[in-house]
Amino acid sequence: MTDPVLNDISHRRFNLLRGSWILVSPHRTKRPWQGAQEEPSKVTLPEYDPKCYLCPSNTRANGENNPKFKNTFVFVNDFSAVKEEQENYHPESNSKSLASRLLRAEAVTGKCYVICFSPNHSLTLADMTPAEIIPVIETWTNIYTLHLDPKSPLAKLAATRSIPELDQGQLERPNAQYRYMQIFENKGQAMGCSNPHPHGQVWATTSLPEEPALEIQQMVKYRQEHNGSHLLTDYAALESEQKVRTVFENKGFWAGVPYWGVWPFEILLTSKQHKRSLVDFNKEEREQLAEVIAEITRRYDNLFETQFPYSMGIHQAPLEGTNDEIECSHFHIHFYPPLLRSATVRKFQVGYEMLAEPQRDITPEQAADRLRGCCGPLYRKSFEEKPYTNGINGINGANGTDGINGYQ
Repeated sequence: MTDPVLNDISHRRFNLLRGSWILVSPHRTKRPWQGAQEEPSKVTLPEYDPKCYLCPSNTRANGENNPKFKNTFVFVNDFSAVKEEQENYHPESNSKSLASRLLRAEAVTGKCYVICFSPNHSLTLADMTPAEIIPVIETWTNIYTLHLDPKSPLAKLAATRSIPELDQGQLERPNAQYRYMQIFENKGQAMGCSNPHPHGQVWATTSLPEEPALEIQQMVKYRQEHNGSHLLTDYAALESEQKVRTVFENKGFWAGVPYWGVWPFEILLTSKQHKRSLVDFNKEEREQLAEVIAEITRRYDNLFETQFPYSMGIHQAPLEGTNDEIECSHFHIHFYPPLLRSATVRKFQVGYEMLAEPQRDITPEQAADRLRGCCGPLYRKSFEEKPYTNGINGINGANGTDGINGYQ
């Protein structure tokens, strides 16, 4: 178990998943705050917005009309970060050149998608039931499967799986083999979300991005050093036993504030057994995953009684990779929320965090304890019955009082 003294002293924790350190400073939760504050999200949205580019039957920015979809809807991003086709780039091969030694670049091609989670403009994942989240998971699975390298063992497994075909719009096989697929969601204006309609994104690229690359490297190393054990299998088992950082778990998945978490209420959601990707899950496991996603997002919103902003993303096996890269990968989801002490005060990664190493105030154990207490119905379904007080000196939320004098 974590030594209780770590709740009171500054210390460093090692992130085994990235191979990096984080500074923890529990005593800083008592400092007064006179800096920038976010506007708490209290807006009630309509089920349909005629001006929304993502609502059913509406016209998008590029002039195309959305279908009248009933579950999820997928289309190629009208403003993609990477393109399928572009002008070829061939870097200079003169290795003796100082410029070629110091100034490196490589071309990246790919395909970007938008996934509407629901036709209902007013919903978020926190509002949706596990049954309503399952089509989202099935859409993730179908789009991932479509882009797998045919030679990958995951592609061969996918051919034996039965996954419902949904009305997924512009979901066609790409014209090239991509290396990695990043599935993610940005929720809230604080995370740069440009449209409140429930949606996420998928970027498939010819490159292996740095964050999943670092994690795969660490997972390969761990398996080699520990007789074939998988890092996140061992970690989930340990956390499930200790409970202190657990927020919610079921038969197939563990979710909690990781020991090495950077963001105040960061969540790591991982399969308990070794699962390389979405393709490895059967129907029951997809239902279990939907349950955990619903639990975490609802608790987030209940914590400060607001539309809790976050960036969420799936890390799993690459679309194309070596045997070690694929077999050592472990499906997990990161939730990175910025809010710190109330619906209006966020954590900034600046100064020391940018120039030295990440730093956090509230400990992962304290954060997990607060989130565990935020179970129950979504606050806004009975909002009229519950008081809301927001300010520098405190906030009455779904789980006690939070203010500059500490966390309860």
